[in-house]
Amino acid sequence: MAPPTSSASRIAGSAKSVSAAVFLSRLLGLVREQVLATLFGAGTAMDAFVVAFRIPNLLRDLFAEGALSSAFVTVFTEYQEKKDPGETHRLVNNVLTAITIIISLICIIGILFSKELVMLMAPEFSLVPGKIALSSDLTRIMFPFLLLISLSALIMGLLNTRGYFFIPAFASSCFNLGSILIGGGLALVIPAMGYPAIYGMAVGTLAGGGMQLAVQLPCVRKEGFRIRPFLDLRDPGLRKMGRLIVPAVIGLSATQINIFVNTNFASRCAEGSVAWLNYAFRLMQFPIGLFGVALSVATLPMVARQAARGASRELGETLVSSLILAFALTLPAAAGLWLLAEPIIGLIFRHGHFTQFDTVMTAQALQFYAVGLMAYSAVKIIVPVYYALDDTRWPVIGSFLTVAANVVIILFTLERFQHRAIALSTSVTIIFNFLFLAVILYRKTGGYPVKRLAAALLKITAASAVMAVAVYFTSSWSEMGKSTAGLLMQVSLSITVGVLVYIAGILVLGLQEAKEVLYAIMRLVRKAR
Repeated sequence: MAPPTSSASRIAGSAKSVSAAVFLSRLLGLVREQVLATLFGAGTAMDAFVVAFRIPNLLRDLFAEGALSSAFVTVFTEYQEKKDPGETHRLVNNVLTAITIIISLICIIGILFSKELVMLMAPEFSLVPGKIALSSDLTRIMFPFLLLISLSALIMGLLNTRGYFFIPAFASSCFNLGSILIGGGLALVIPAMGYPAIYGMAVGTLAGGGMQLAVQLPCVRKEGFRIRPFLDLRDPGLRKMGRLIVPAVIGLSATQINIFVNTNFASRCAEGSVAWLNYAFRLMQFPIGLFGVALSVATLPMVARQAARGASRELGETLVSSLILAFALTLPAAAGLWLLAEPIIGLIFRHGHFTQFDTVMTAQALQFYAVGLMAYSAVKIIVPVYYALDDTRWPVIGSFLTVAANVVIILFTLERFQHRAIALSTSVTIIFNFLFLAVILYRKTGGYPVKRLAAALLKITAASAVMAVAVYFTSSWSEMGKSTAGLLMQVSLSITVGVLVYIAGILVLGLQEAKEVLYAIMRLVRKAR
């Protein structure tokens, strides 16, 4: 196989180190969810924890993987291209100081009004005695997590631009490790001190955020940056970031706003619905993080450089290559999650306090979330392109349309489908958001190679369909009861057959991007010998 030369191969090369680190992080994330499921199941304590963590986490998602990171990478890249090192270092310290002050104020407000925030997000919790109070206490404990993770996002953007991909991606593993070891350990011991066990997981979340930030700092020092307090509100770089961030927060917030709305609706469903949706969405985050986030992180610095040079044609090629790689990885993953939802959920979560009924309810949510998996990953790739082009208007419009559609769909389907309606609506609206942004970006950039994208998607769909048939029959044939060993055999065999059939399919159909990814994997194997 000849060495790849296209932009897809360059993206795949950068993304492979990110994917390795993200894979470890998502794996530890699943272990974290397993710990939560085993200790707390899907009852009152877990519902309260999910809502309490979701309040700062909604803002974290906007900052850590959204507006703050994208805006900083765009401005920082411009400074590296056009400014001297002294000005670049000054920008970094100015941004870090400003963000520390702003986020600290947000945390203080969030702690003071924690009860009101819980009531806004999950008003029906008031029907269960003590549930609002528990959720409010957990919110107060975990709100400073927002500051730690926002600073971590800035450092991650800086290191990505300097060519560091593995360590920033690995940092999230430290968060999960801290949550598991410190949170799980405290959950086992603090009940003897008179505190609810779930408090331990809240403290563990805060400790994990600190670990995620700390592990990246040695690389910053290695690059010659000395972090010192410095604030200049008149600095043009800081002001440009502000102009990008304010509308970008809205433009990137469609998913986060929908999650807020969805939590409100989920609190009106059966007890445990918030937890079922959370477990399913967390599992969905595994392929999103592994593929969508990895490709987005690897693509953003390249896109920012091309936008700074005004290279529209190169930018379009990079975007399409990233989308093809994302589709090639997420479409078969979505099919597999739909077909194997119940055995996968049973294998991972059905332990301790997590019952068979919880397994079925969570699996149903996972199936409907899987419908939008491709679009989730694609949006993480396409939205930062707008900000690299210094355009925040269209993502803002798209976000408002998406939120409105989400509310309408849930209102019409909630009574019949209950918590499943929320998962389905989330997927439908994220698909709409991607299509809307893709069409507008095509017109804005003067076009990108849509025919190549469509041809590749057709091949991916065909290979995924053949894979789905193979997985369906393998799963049915290999079903070995409800024991952990039986589920492990069923899931492992079905996934192995599916992967082999899919790889054969895309190779037979001649998907060039798949060949380039396989070449990168073969090169890694040769280096490992």
